[in-house]
Amino acid sequence: MPDARDAQVISALIAELPEGTVITDLDSLQAYRRDRAEDPDAGVPLAVVRATCTEDVQVVVRIAAREGVGIVPRGAGSGLSGGSSAVDGAIVVSLERMREIVVDPSLQMAVVQPGAFNAEVKAAASEHGLWYPPDPSSQEFCSIGGNIATNAGGLCCVKYGVTTDYVLGLTVVLADGRAVKLGGPRLKDVAGLSLTKLFVGSEGTLGIVTEAVLRLVPAQRTPTTLVAVFPTVDGAIRSVVDVKAAMRPSMLEFMDRATINAVEDMMRMDLDRTAAAMLIVQSDEPSEVATAQIEEIERICEQHGATEVYATSDPDEGEALIEARRQAIPAVERRGALLLEDVGVPLPRLGDLIDGMRAIAERRGVEIAVVAHAGDGNTHPLIVLDPTDAAQRERADAAFGEVMDLAIGLGGTITGEHGVGRLKQPWLADYLGGDAMELNLRIKRALDPQGILNPGAIFADS
Repeated sequence: MPDARDAQVISALIAELPEGTVITDLDSLQAYRRDRAEDPDAGVPLAVVRATCTEDVQVVVRIAAREGVGIVPRGAGSGLSGGSSAVDGAIVVSLERMREIVVDPSLQMAVVQPGAFNAEVKAAASEHGLWYPPDPSSQEFCSIGGNIATNAGGLCCVKYGVTTDYVLGLTVVLADGRAVKLGGPRLKDVAGLSLTKLFVGSEGTLGIVTEAVLRLVPAQRTPTTLVAVFPTVDGAIRSVVDVKAAMRPSMLEFMDRATINAVEDMMRMDLDRTAAAMLIVQSDEPSEVATAQIEEIERICEQHGATEVYATSDPDEGEALIEARRQAIPAVERRGALLLEDVGVPLPRLGDLIDGMRAIAERRGVEIAVVAHAGDGNTHPLIVLDPTDAAQRERADAAFGEVMDLAIGLGGTITGEHGVGRLKQPWLADYLGGDAMELNLRIKRALDPQGILNPGAIFADS
């Protein structure tokens, strides 16, 4: 039974919000406790509010601020770092019903609510011959709000950048319930501090995004796709470094042997199970330039020992090859529960990172499959475990931490695009250093003095 304060909060939410917006049934709350990271420490929320507009979110924040109750913003629940894991006694604000997309082709921009899926924005843009480039592998079911919260990247970011490069404006509900508009439909605007950029990647700890103005670009040319298979990881990584030194492909992805075999188990594409590594590369330059780029990439891969190199300009065939990469995480997930990481290093250290992760896997007796946005040094190590095996869980948790430490030691980052969330929070101070950590906390406290916005995400004492 809720205590008096909890009952008062629930009564206020029900009284001030549209009918059917507030969920308190314990069985229904279960669906909002965890994101895709499956945080075992996720709490049970006091209530879930399925907001329909900015004003709904403002109501929730004002009640929470008045009563000192935490708020966990939630999009599609596809996050991989526990950023939307529920907190005991807090209110989950679900933005899943806020799905509107309005494209302005004359401005090459779109005004988007946070619950819209990435793929839906792409589809709406394509109706006008335009394209929204950020493309996480989860694009079919991840939300724009979540993409903004973590500054998501994706397969095309090696050439086209990440979410922040396409966010021109935001409407954000602050911790006191005010809704502020930051930026707007302007390509150049340096008036005042860059507050729009401050909220991108802040994981709901500084404010709740309820609308975004997104930059669109002309539709991408049909790319040419190349797949190269290597007997050694070293050969693949050397190829990545040399390709990046010579050109900017529109995609440059890496899969190791464990991932190749998991994808082949699921998709039956006749992938080479004996290969140590596979690269998937695309060029979307005009045809003559793309042909020259692909020929040069083929030469580089063969120079570094590729046993098979295959290129195609057929769009359906190319998309089938890219789908193999997009399905990497679900494919590995079929082998067991996953601890998912998102560490990145400067590109010349990519080989050291992958070698170090292999050593950690061997030392800890766990399987670590690796996929990577290789062109920018961002890897996704996937630690496979049986959650019912306590000893294996302990070894996997130790490996998780050692991978973080390895990335930091190589001058890298603990997260390139998935966010810190709650699962990586213990490593943030070591990564940032004392002064930068203190500055982060100062900004957090200035914008959220009560610590009610996504408590425990990113910052331990928030």
